[in-house]
Amino acid sequence: MKPSKFSPAHKSNGLAELVCSNSFKSTSPEKASGILKLEMLELDSLIVSTAYKCQLPAGGALAVDREEFSNIISEKIKKNPLVEVIEEEVVSIPKKLSNPLIISSGPLTSEGLSQNIEEFIGKENLSFYDSISPIVSLESLDSNHYFKASRYEDSEGDYINCPLNQKQYEHFHNKLIASEKIKFHNFEKPNYFEGCLPIEVMAERGLDTLRFGPMKPVGLTDPKTGNRPYAVVQLRKENLHESMWNIVGFQTKMKIKNQKEVLSIIPALKNAEFLRFGSIHRNTYINSPGVIMETLQSEKEPLVFFAGQITGVEGYCESSAMGLIAGINSTRVYRQQKPFVFPAKSALGCLTKYISDTKNKKIQPMNINLGLFDIKKPKKNIDQIKKSSIKSINEINRLNQIELDIV
Repeated sequence: MKPSKFSPAHKSNGLAELVCSNSFKSTSPEKASGILKLEMLELDSLIVSTAYKCQLPAGGALAVDREEFSNIISEKIKKNPLVEVIEEEVVSIPKKLSNPLIISSGPLTSEGLSQNIEEFIGKENLSFYDSISPIVSLESLDSNHYFKASRYEDSEGDYINCPLNQKQYEHFHNKLIASEKIKFHNFEKPNYFEGCLPIEVMAERGLDTLRFGPMKPVGLTDPKTGNRPYAVVQLRKENLHESMWNIVGFQTKMKIKNQKEVLSIIPALKNAEFLRFGSIHRNTYINSPGVIMETLQSEKEPLVFFAGQITGVEGYCESSAMGLIAGINSTRVYRQQKPFVFPAKSALGCLTKYISDTKNKKIQPMNINLGLFDIKKPKKNIDQIKKSSIKSINEINRLNQIELDIV
């Protein structure tokens, strides 16, 4: 619906706008997120392949330049002769369909369409509140109070690390607890995703919670002291020019005036210029078991497919993976072929099984993780998972015999 109408979190006119972190997480084949990327690359994923083209140094993570990422995808889609881009808001699902339809409206589905989806699926949409981390200017940071390193690496790494001693940390914690936060309406009940909690919510759980979360100092040594800091705030590159840095894991619902006041307690950020303050937004997803099949078809109307984060997955790659599956299966249905159920031994299959399994009465948004794989003791069988997942995808590629250079 952009650019005529924007969600509360979107700002640019481009497609594939990243509004939260600029990281697609780990690329390591030893980790579930890395395995998922390998599978998606086997299926020629536009999202993952573009992410690698826009990659920024970020240790073992796939961080991207947001603007370049959006520009490449926008241009490719708009220049594709098989795609017509209509920039209008859609507020309802057609009542009669003769061809497949994919609904991939995202976590910030507009109110009108959200209500219509709710009527269509016959169940109430679930929602939680997702918050955005602040971004600061590099030149405004105090270089006397930070060092560059990646965890467990001896050489200079890809992250800016801002150390705090015990007194500084406790002062920061107290101010954070006392800060003013955005208040919810009486009819709103925040239901946060555990993997993306606002820092003040974590702080309320105990004095040391942040030190075991986004401010953990493990694997880092301050070269100025030769010791591990008491706590650390990490910053990650936001663009290729390294002028913008994201405060890692510091999603927040503090009011703007409090954000500057509280974050400036961190010595390296005492004069920080905030290029973007943290904010909070509503995130809508479907309680998919019994509503969406493993093929991502609607139980009510098999010509309707759901894709993206609205299905109940969490994360950029996971959401994009649902789009990839919906694209492949809607093509097969259009050609009157049987849609694929991806094997539970693949990362793609793990996710579709999780969101569709009727044994789960109520789901929370889920990132890909080794615990989802249908293999005993997955942590001890990484090679088995890798071989099994890629074998599954290769078989699907062989059977599918469709050109996967589609969006």
